[in-house]
Amino acid sequence: MQTVHLGTSRLSVSRLAYGCWRIAGTWEPSEVTAAGVAAGRTAVISAYEAGYTLFDHADIYCGGRSEEIFGQVLKEVSGMRDRVLIASKCGIRFPDDPTPGAPYRYDFSGDHIQRSCEASLKRLGVDCIDLYQLHRPDYLGDPHEVAGAFAVLLDAGKARHFGVSNCRPSYLAALQRACPFPLVVNQVEISLAQRSALDDGTLDQCLAEQITPMAWSPLGGGQLADGARRVLPSQEGYGNAALAAKLEELAGRHGGSRSNVALAWILRHPSGIVPIIGSTNPGRIKEAIRALDVKLSREEWYDLLVAARGERLP
Repeated sequence: MQTVHLGTSRLSVSRLAYGCWRIAGTWEPSEVTAAGVAAGRTAVISAYEAGYTLFDHADIYCGGRSEEIFGQVLKEVSGMRDRVLIASKCGIRFPDDPTPGAPYRYDFSGDHIQRSCEASLKRLGVDCIDLYQLHRPDYLGDPHEVAGAFAVLLDAGKARHFGVSNCRPSYLAALQRACPFPLVVNQVEISLAQRSALDDGTLDQCLAEQITPMAWSPLGGGQLADGARRVLPSQEGYGNAALAAKLEELAGRHGGSRSNVALAWILRHPSGIVPIIGSTNPGRIKEAIRALDVKLSREEWYDLLVAARGERLP
């Protein structure tokens, strides 16, 4: 698979990343089954064998079970740890954590960042996380406190590089000013169905500061491909008939699939967006790589944008 560097770092990763949030087969730890774990293991190995080298996690994915499953695969597959890069995220806290009555919230306190990293390392069974990210912006997050926590993890060899997820350009800028080392990624939702990053300054900042955008849900939860098994409430109703028709047209023209074209639309942006593939279907994991061979012209890219907008450009 083609590779790209994350930000200004020396981390060379596959052009497509693999997202591990579904590999436990459920969102609820109490609902994890042996069959679900086996399917998740198969998905991870399929991605690895297909050439994916960047695997994206978060501490909240199935309450940490996804990290545990991945860690078990690392133990089983000889040499895998040396050939892959592990990303994980922290900062989301669920209700009643750590005491009854505590609300669902975000937490960028230094202590929480360090504790979360330690817990992820233990579940993954590794000594160091290659890319550690803040999951969703904590409105009480002090950039200097965050930078201090990052520095502690870096100095201890527990994390190599850092980034953010779902963060406003203004907060990323504030955090970068506080950090003595470059932040290398901003992971946000980007797809033909969710185009905010084009207009809110996120991708402009990435271009200006050499930060790599990582795109979660690049197929709109599957709605831009062959269908969705489960989507977030914010993703309900993504896409439209005109967009589906245009994807079909271009898929035929380029000899690919709707998902290939939708991913190629993301890959065409000059900021070097890295789409995160989240399917647990081995066939779809491998098929996504064909998007790298779809080269959209400017005209085709804008045809898709107009179809997605449902109206002409201003």
